[in-house]
Amino acid sequence: MIQPFNAVGLVPTVWGISKRDDIMRNIEHQSHIVKAACWLAGLDLPVRLIAFPEGALQAFNDEVMDLDHVAYARECAIDIPGPETDALGAIAKEYDVFIMGQAKARHPEIKDRFFNVGFIINPEGDVILQHYKVAPLYPVEHSMCPHDIYDWWIERYGRNLDAFWPVVDTEIGRMGIMMANEGSYPEHARGLAMNGAEIVYRASIPHPAASNDYYEIQSRARALDNNMYIVAPNLGTYYLTQDSEVPIDTFGGHSYIIDYRGQIVGRQEYGGVSTSVCGPINIEALRHHRTSSKWTNWMKDLRTEMIQIIYEQPIYPKNLYADRAPMKHAEYEEQVIKKQIELMVERDIWKRPSDS
Repeated sequence: MIQPFNAVGLVPTVWGISKRDDIMRNIEHQSHIVKAACWLAGLDLPVRLIAFPEGALQAFNDEVMDLDHVAYARECAIDIPGPETDALGAIAKEYDVFIMGQAKARHPEIKDRFFNVGFIINPEGDVILQHYKVAPLYPVEHSMCPHDIYDWWIERYGRNLDAFWPVVDTEIGRMGIMMANEGSYPEHARGLAMNGAEIVYRASIPHPAASNDYYEIQSRARALDNNMYIVAPNLGTYYLTQDSEVPIDTFGGHSYIIDYRGQIVGRQEYGGVSTSVCGPINIEALRHHRTSSKWTNWMKDLRTEMIQIIYEQPIYPKNLYADRAPMKHAEYEEQVIKKQIELMVERDIWKRPSDS
């Protein structure tokens, strides 16, 4: 039996990096938040899970500054496992917790490219899951994703749930990763749920999406639709460079722990100087609900033969970066975004406004 426990999501201050060595400053800073959060949250229930939000290690300078993909891959992306995950593993061992986190990282078989990778570390300090983000924040994110090299990916990993939405079975439940914009699409949460996920990481979302309620609405819906916990911490204050004296609340607060009924069990609206969000996880209650409800465990009622028809026609182009590095912002808008909108209009899925 899995006893109830607390999950903690960090809401950390972060300094943007210009070289890989800068990452350790962020990890050192966040280790102090972990210490405070585990002490306080542990007074209620034992803390078994800590989530470091997306951007906690490197921030988002590659996106904000529209940096060259290859240069960032060589100078700032990490390897998993590596010194950075070893440092997080030491934290996991010290506090006997699982850690969920994210980093821009290289694939060991692909030169001069980086991906957005979510990972899970166990209390022994070992990386036990890696998830390559499948839905980046398309207009600005420079990282590769599996669909960008789709043919290579399925040849290497297969065409199955584990290849795109891996889940790891642990002593505190089955866990998976759904970073940031991935949670904007219900299909990615469903992919994790169909692969058995019970606790899912969903972080981070910038302002104005967080402060305009998108983050909360989407995260609660994904939890409710799939009867799973969502751990959704957001980033705190962002210093663009290591020596910057200008703190910016780029993310707008709104961090949550959400239960399998879509209800918020941990809330932190503050998004400034480093803090955390905490909430209880009860896996046995989740499992009871999934296996005993007559109605609100909706996945049992999926009419998959009909639903498949919705996705028979491809929309977003696969293998976009099979032979080139990801585009910069202006080129992507011209070459991808405008063409995708035109495709939706041409198929008569969308209609243009009358003033177009």
